[in-house]
Amino acid sequence: MRGSPGGRGRRAAALVRSGSYILLLPSPPVGSGLRSILRRAPRSAAPSPGPARRLRAPYSAMRLSSRGRGCCAAGGRERGPPPRSPFVHQLRLSALQKAKIAFMTLTLFPIRLFFAAFMMLLAWPFAFIASIGSAERELEKPLSWWRKVVDFLLKAIMRTMWLAGGFHWINVKGRQALPAEAAILTLAPHSSYFDAIPVTMTMASIVMKAESKDIPVWGTLIKYIRPVFVSRSDQDSRRKTVEEIKRRAQSDGKWPQIMIFPEGTCTNRSCLITFKPGAFIPGVPVQPVVLRYPNKLDTITWTWQGPGALEILWLTLCQFHNFVEIEFLPVYIPSEEEKKNPSLYANNVRRVMAELKPEKLEKDLDRYSQSAKKMKEKRVSLKEFAAYLEVPISDTLENMFALFVENEDGVIDLREYVTALSVVCRPSKTLETIQLAFKMYESQNGTIIENDLACILKTALGVSELNVTDLFKAIDAEEKGKITYDDFYRYTEMYPDFADEYLYHDQMEVENCLKTSLPAPNGFCTDFSPENADDKKNPLQKKLN
Repeated sequence: MRGSPGGRGRRAAALVRSGSYILLLPSPPVGSGLRSILRRAPRSAAPSPGPARRLRAPYSAMRLSSRGRGCCAAGGRERGPPPRSPFVHQLRLSALQKAKIAFMTLTLFPIRLFFAAFMMLLAWPFAFIASIGSAERELEKPLSWWRKVVDFLLKAIMRTMWLAGGFHWINVKGRQALPAEAAILTLAPHSSYFDAIPVTMTMASIVMKAESKDIPVWGTLIKYIRPVFVSRSDQDSRRKTVEEIKRRAQSDGKWPQIMIFPEGTCTNRSCLITFKPGAFIPGVPVQPVVLRYPNKLDTITWTWQGPGALEILWLTLCQFHNFVEIEFLPVYIPSEEEKKNPSLYANNVRRVMAELKPEKLEKDLDRYSQSAKKMKEKRVSLKEFAAYLEVPISDTLENMFALFVENEDGVIDLREYVTALSVVCRPSKTLETIQLAFKMYESQNGTIIENDLACILKTALGVSELNVTDLFKAIDAEEKGKITYDDFYRYTEMYPDFADEYLYHDQMEVENCLKTSLPAPNGFCTDFSPENADDKKNPLQKKLN
């Protein structure tokens, strides 16, 4: 039976990892309907949680308990796959990969390590000379010709160091804003000490521990870029740091730009954890910067649980090529509400950065949808599903496959999977997802019937039960028994509030139940912060965006 508890309801709150994709299926607020999803979110702030501008879909994730269960919309508990902690990195090497690393350890690794160390030592005298006798008032003046020369030489030396380490290609997308346009650059996700690559490319200031300046050689290079030091021994250091960031950010471009990792710690890049508000307290425009490492073997990630710092360095230098992408997004100009509320500002910038998805996922989505359209109503088994995705059968794949199984026959409809994947790939483009689903379900004359519309909306909205009979009749004004996507689109344009009447009018009780949930600090993945361990006692708590 369609819409059974084992089907769409479970998918609505499930966090699934398949290959290189993190599938966070939507759980839209009950009662808001498509009105809140199809419309673009307002720019101004709102009661918690505040909507992010440029986003149209207020997607939420459900808090999962330590046993990997999720809370369904009605407050019941559904079984689902365990969430992936953003602070855990498991690196599994095949026999062939181990053989390659052993060979590289005896050949290329010592050469790379020597040249990387040599380049750092070569940069030290330039940074040392440039740092001697520099006064703060000189820093707020335009760079003199010799300082420009030193900047150029240091950038060239550091780029050579990364080249020696196997970072042959650094793909830069977008344009770095000028200091007068954006005094602060917010980088995410933060996953490794290799995130220093954009720092050495721009020579922007950073926020660092005060103890770092005492490290031989490295400390001199750090002092050259005029960092904002944080002292753990000074109880008032946090306030002083925020004041210094604010002072520099409001200098009208006189100071170098400040690069800040607002997450405050390293993760495995599976999601964006809560942004700390420090970078957003000044209330000035910021430029979001997204970091990616599209390597087949992830030797870059350095988290709380996983390979250590030296092991990461060794494995990375043993890779023949290491790829990194740095994407500068458009400058984010805060609204008046965001200037007054740094937490809202931080959350909205995080949403903009989380909206980006790998280009490969978009291409795969088109390929998958074409294949699913050809198969029509044919259902596939786990083996056929693995062949469809071109991946081996694994526990992870079985868990994901189980989310789409609705009957005991153990088969799924690929169109539902592709629709769910589209929601993840394009979370702010729900209309495009529905249009894609229409193309997969439509007949040769481009129409669908009522049952098709029910399947599309249940999967796209992530709900287990949805009565679309009255809605279908309203759209099918000529009583043909079938509609097109153009018919659906025209109706949503004419009646933007139709969802409250046709889809969610009998679910107000559920909405009231959800309103009793407490807000959680992290809206993009399960919260694994130790300080929030007490909150896990409440399995009904919902992640709010």
